[in-house]
Amino acid sequence: MRLLLVVCLLLLPSIASAEGITLLTLDDGDASQAVNIKLEILALMTAISVLPALILMATSFTRIIVVLAVLRQALGLQQSPPNKVLLGIALILTIFIMRPVGEQIYSSAIVPYDQGEITIVEATRTAEIPLRAFMLAQTRETDLEQMLRISGESLDLTPDEVPFLVLMPAFVLSELKTAFQIGFLLFLPFLVIDLVVASVLMSMGMMMLSPLIISLPFKLMVFVMVDGWSMTVSTLAASFG
Repeated sequence: MRLLLVVCLLLLPSIASAEGITLLTLDDGDASQAVNIKLEILALMTAISVLPALILMATSFTRIIVVLAVLRQALGLQQSPPNKVLLGIALILTIFIMRPVGEQIYSSAIVPYDQGEITIVEATRTAEIPLRAFMLAQTRETDLEQMLRISGESLDLTPDEVPFLVLMPAFVLSELKTAFQIGFLLFLPFLVIDLVVASVLMSMGMMMLSPLIISLPFKLMVFVMVDGWSMTVSTLAASFG
């Protein structure tokens, strides 16, 4: 990710002044025409399409969106809230949780670079420090060791020596584990309600009536009465320390 950021930032000032590079020549028999494409623009557009996903993978977005999706499934709601609403909630919470990291990056890297005090490479390395600290704090040692083994790196590396491309998959793996643990705890009370409703319906001989039709209103009522959304958001925020 750091390499992509460096490439993108290095390419930005050179787009306007870059000379065209001839990639192929069309020959119609009498004359030939050179087709020029600015490789810098092509590389920049490719990196821009990939960077948003990589940046989200390095933040709290993964854990939040997985927990919200599991919560919707536990409630028995297929399309409510819609996917766009869940994504919006996840993005807002991600900005809120990542705000301290963003402020550190802005004050230590973006402002000095904007004032011409450091180079673009130095700004990128400085911006990586708070992001790396956040990711290391949320990454399990077992997941980090597993990624180090897969990549062939030494297990004796200090946290600062771990390559960023090794830290990122370990961080994502840890986020998925934590998200499913939180989702399991959220799922349990709704599962109890489903079991109780199904048992009551079976004892009454209502075999043809779907338990979901009866349990859904009860699950929604319980979730609203205990202020479920506030508790979910608080749990997610507290899980990041």
